[in-house]
This record gives sequence, structure tokens and C-alpha cells, in this order.
Amino acid sequence: MPLTPSPLPNTSPTPTHALKLARQQLQDQGLVQAGLISERLNQSWQRSLQHGLAPAGRPPGAPHASAPQLARALEQQQALVAHARPVMEFLAEQTRDTNSMVILADAQGMLLQALGDAPFLDRAQRVALRPGANWHEQWRGTNAIGTTLADGAPTVVHGGEHFLARNGFLTCTAAPIFDPAGRTLGALDISGDHRSYHRHTLGLVRTAANMIEHRLFEHQHAGHLKLRIHSQPEGIATVAEGLLALDDSGRLVGANRQALVLLGLLWDALHSSAIERALQTPLSTFWAWARQDGVAPRRVVSARGQVLWVRAEALRSVSASVPRSATGAQDLPARSATRVASHPSSDDLAALDTGDPTLQAAVERARRVIDKPIAILLQGESGVGKEVFVRALHASARTQNGPLVAVNCAAIPESLIEAELFGYKGGAFTGASREGAPGRIREANGGTLFLDEIGDMPLAMQARLLRVLQERHVTPLGGGQPVPVSFRLVCATHRQLRSEMQAGRFREDLYYRLNGLTLNLPPLRERQDFAALVALMLGRLCPQRPVSLAPEVATALAAYRWPGNLRQLHNALQTACALLGDDEAELSWGHLPEDLMDELRPHPQGSARVAVPPGGLREQARHTVQQVVQDCGGNLSEAARQLGISRTTLYKRL
Repeated sequence: MPLTPSPLPNTSPTPTHALKLARQQLQDQGLVQAGLISERLNQSWQRSLQHGLAPAGRPPGAPHASAPQLARALEQQQALVAHARPVMEFLAEQTRDTNSMVILADAQGMLLQALGDAPFLDRAQRVALRPGANWHEQWRGTNAIGTTLADGAPTVVHGGEHFLARNGFLTCTAAPIFDPAGRTLGALDISGDHRSYHRHTLGLVRTAANMIEHRLFEHQHAGHLKLRIHSQPEGIATVAEGLLALDDSGRLVGANRQALVLLGLLWDALHSSAIERALQTPLSTFWAWARQDGVAPRRVVSARGQVLWVRAEALRSVSASVPRSATGAQDLPARSATRVASHPSSDDLAALDTGDPTLQAAVERARRVIDKPIAILLQGESGVGKEVFVRALHASARTQNGPLVAVNCAAIPESLIEAELFGYKGGAFTGASREGAPGRIREANGGTLFLDEIGDMPLAMQARLLRVLQERHVTPLGGGQPVPVSFRLVCATHRQLRSEMQAGRFREDLYYRLNGLTLNLPPLRERQDFAALVALMLGRLCPQRPVSLAPEVATALAAYRWPGNLRQLHNALQTACALLGDDEAELSWGHLPEDLMDELRPHPQGSARVAVPPGGLREQARHTVQQVVQDCGGNLSEAARQLGISRTTLYKRL
């Protein structure tokens, strides 16, 4: 990949008289006089001749994938197709009623998907411009898709510029799509009737290709430290921004073309160069900025002396290579000293792995069945993060663009759960909507159905659910035709379903239908990644500045049993951050919720806990603050010091 941007084609079609003469020379002599057509077009025509094609002929045995072959190609290119599809739909909307179509091709020239105006799609079928056909230059000669893949640069091929005369009714514009490592993934193309040519189409296609590359970058490097760069602060978070991904040691592991151009680097720099080769800023500084997610871009200087603007982002706030001062967890006790996953995170499931072996094993087992028709059953105490796990599972699957429908079986009244799950016809029961409702199961078609607290589902509904799972059809309440459904099933419960089954409260046949793969999520008190979890939560709760725990508070939190698990920890830290003064960066005893502080605060050996006054723990905390202020003779600074809080927090308490 060159250092400078790819050369752009001439957006003006070749003049008719010059093109006619050039084609005649090509037909008669196999050579074209210099200057008649662009050099890129001439080179493509020559490659077409070398492939044994004739301008007036037909493609000799051009391959066309069968339906199974096309299905396999779509499966192999699942990430490309999934991230390109929304962009293609946007392009198709912008070009509606212009006698054109939007096409996605893979790196070998096979057309994967096509959208567009029906009348033009019919004409395109005559020249095999449809999914499954191969438009590599070897088979179709000069054309926008094939020539883009050959040159690695955006291409416009208009009318008679196509090598094969039979394709002369087309005007085609394509741009290559690169992955974050610089490999060609495919091409995006807009093809239409040559009479509807517009030079702005090139800019539209190039921008759309950049959008796809952005989506692929975000997906592939979800767990890495990311740098968004631009020569202007307003350019950050736009399609024009440069993107860099760094591993824990600061090596460049991913980029887009804009970033390489801005920094004067080649694709070869990936996996072999540290960030210091590109920017005059140490890795530790980027990590510190990443903890302040959402702040304005920072000014940096490139290795070439150019002023740039950068915003650093990281899905996880802790890494093995992050400076201790940046994690805010350096003083956590031995129990909470954890390993952070060393492998690059590539999806939402991997991002859950912050160092606990039990959770890591659950993630790896889930990954093996994520795209297989195997039901998953999550078990664990309330608050351990079962719904978070399901959302990561869905976002990491091939059907991530499908719906995720969550149903809490314990929260729906028994009289309504049948209609909620299976839907109903209009007027099926008193109070039913005249239009009816599809039901949550049908809404999950093509995606993931998450049945939370499945152990609380009534027995009668268990029988109906079992029938749906066996037949993969759902019949709405009130009758009607069965509707086929296809979805990934994930269930969760804090109950022990085997015990519920033995007690007659859960159907045995349904239990074995749900129990394709059982994953037990560990309670917080048993996890070995406490430090990473605290740092991650603090980074999200206080994105504007680095916040850490006071050593004695960190020790107490790590030793606490956390009956409410992750939910309780999150709520406690959220309250603590809300009470943090503007001039404070450390959470101490006075920032914790009163009930938690009462359980954690150490007491003199042999002494009893202070009796809770009639007003409860909040009144006790207020009484303690007032007593300390009185003992200090009204000196608020001294009282704040003894309480371990700032003057601002003391004012709030008073």
C-alpha cells in the first residue's frame, strides 16, 4: 500500500471520438496510441488482452457460483457482509430511482450482494451482474470492480471504456475495502445505465467504503487501545478521521488509510513499530487519556513534527502494560491482584475477560457454540451479570445485526405471559388490541431470544414453549396459522433447575431441551479479577478524571462478600463517585454508602459496634459527622481530615 492516497481516476468519461478510435486500434492492432485514453485504462485493457479476452466476444466460461457455493462465500465473509449491508442500504436509498444498483464483491471478484432499482436489476441479469457471478478482470475484462481489485484504487469505468463491448451500456464506480491490516477484503460498487452517469458517484462510493472500513475496525479492535486522529479537532469521530489500534506494549496492530497518510507510515509498520515512532507522546499518556473517555481531543505532535489532534479510547481500563498510576488500583490487596487477558480482544465476549479463570472458561465455551443451534443456560446468583453476558454473546455472533429480545419470566403476570410470549390475534381476549401482537418469540426471529428467570415460568407456559422449541413454529393466542421462527435461545436463572425439576416445578423434557450448554457465572466474592472490575467501573463512572480507592478502602472492599454481586459493587461505586469532591481523586470511607460503610469500617479490637440510633444508618452517619465537627471546635478542615473526606463532601454531609 503506498504512502500517499491511492490515485483517483479521471471522473470525466473519455471523449467519444477518442474512445471510438482507441477501441478500433485495440481491435485491429492490440495497442492504443498514447494519450487517447488514460494510462490506467490502457493498462487494464492490456491486462484484459493478456487474459485471452476479445473486446467483441463473450466471457469464455466465466465462473458463476452455485447457491451452496454462494452461501459458503457469504459465511466466510460474514464480517464484511454484516458491516457492509447497512451502508449498502444507505447507498441504495440515496440512489433510488436512478436506474442503478449497489454491489458488494469479495477480494476474488465474486459478487456477494446487490441492491437496487428493479428495472435495472433485470437488465443487469443479462450480463450476469448478480450475486454469484465473478467480475474479476480475468473473466470480464476492464470493469470497475475487477479493475479496482487489480489496482487497489477507486475506479470509474464508463460506457465504452469497459473492455467487453457487451457491457458498454453500464457506468460503474467502485472503491476497494481494506481491513485494518491493509489486506484487500473486496470492493463496493455502484453500477447503472451509462446515460445516468454522475461524477459525484465516485465520492459517494469512496465515503461509503470508508464507512465500512470504520465499522470493521471498530469490530476487530474492540478490545484494544484505540487512537482517533485528525489534523483538526472537529475531524475526530467523523468518517475522515484516522484510526490506530495498539496492543498492550504499544505496538501498532491496526490502522486505516487516513491514519497512515497522516503519520507518513506504510502498512508494513503494523506489528513492527511502536506508537512512539509515529507520535511524540508516551504510551502511558494515551492510557491515562483513555480513562477519561468522552473528553475533548488532545493536541499531539507527530514524529514528522506535524500538529495533530487525538482522542484515546479503550473498552477496558486496565491492561498488563498500563502504568500503575493510570489504573487507580495499584494498592488493592493480594486477593484482587489479577491477570488481565493477554490475547487481543476482538469482540464483546472477549471484552468480558478481565482476568478471572472461571469467567474466562465460560467465555471460551460460549464462543465454541455461539453460531451453532445449541441452547445456552446461564446459572448464577442475582447480580452476577447474566444479562451483560447475553448481550456480549449476541453482539459477538454472526446474527449480531438481528434482534435481541429479552423477557423476564418472573416480572410478567401469569395471566399475561402467554400473550406476551406467543402473541395474539386481534380481539383474542378482553382488552386485546384490535391489531393483535406478534409476541416476543416472533420478534426474536433471526436473532437471540433471552428468557431471564426461566425457573419462574408457569408449568402451562413451559409446555407451550417446549412445543415451539421442538417444532420451530409459533401459533398466536386466538388461533391462526403457525409462523416459522428461527432464533438463538439463551436462558438464565438463579434457581437450581435440577432441584426445581425434582420438586415438580419445572418440566423435565424442557430442562433437557434448554440444557444444551450450561455456563455457571461465578459470584463476585469468588472472582480473581476484583481490581480490574473496580478500575473498569471507576473509568466508566468517572470518565473525566482518574479515580482510585484509598488503600484501606480497597482492602476492605476486596475482602467483602458482596451478596448483591456486580450490581451491588456498581451501585456502591456510583454513589461514591457522586459524593466525590471536585478536587478529589481518591475514594475514602466518607464517600461510601452509609450501610456499606457500617459493614466495612474497622472497629477497635474488642469493642462493640456503635448502636444504630432510631433514625437508622443515615442518621448515624449524620450524627458522627456532627460529633467530629464539634470535637474539632468547628474547624471544618480538621474535621474533614479526620473523617477522610474533602471539605466539599463535608458540606454535603452537613
